[in-house]
Amino acid sequence: MTNEEIELQMMHCIETMESRLTSIRAGRANPAMLNGINVEYYGTPTPLQSLANITVPEARTLIIKPFDKGCLKDIVRAINEADLGINPTDNGESVIMSIPALTEDRRREYVKQAKEIAEETKIALRRVRQEANDSIKNDDEITEDEEKRLMDEVQKLINDYNKKVDDLFKEKEEELMQV
Repeated sequence: MTNEEIELQMMHCIETMESRLTSIRAGRANPAMLNGINVEYYGTPTPLQSLANITVPEARTLIIKPFDKGCLKDIVRAINEADLGINPTDNGESVIMSIPALTEDRRREYVKQAKEIAEETKIALRRVRQEANDSIKNDDEITEDEEKRLMDEVQKLINDYNKKVDDLFKEKEEELMQV
């Protein structure tokens, strides 16, 4: 396993964390909070983003304007089933979602979720490190000194990526706790 492969796997862990953190809402409207919602469209589960334009006209409002007005009710049903804690309103042409301000308890709950995501990312990074170290140890062509140097490089990489995880978590925590 080369350093490039190891770093690629670690970057993938960070990207996954970033996408998971965007799904945690911070009291502001963000189209990413609708990621993962599938609408039953002519019998096929279809991602909401491919059925409608999603806009943010104000800080706490999302407007979902479907390309086919016939699927409005299905969009509303899918949003309700996603249990986002937001009630969508159907005005005949679009779905309007007003995002309520977060309570202190809800903010703390979201910070806990973000912390769990950060911990899961660190576990994934440690798994990558373990695989890299195992491949270094099992390579018979590497001398002892070279093995030590390579393992030190892997450790340096993991330290850098753990710092990135901590920074991303702190950033999300500040965003969540902002009133």
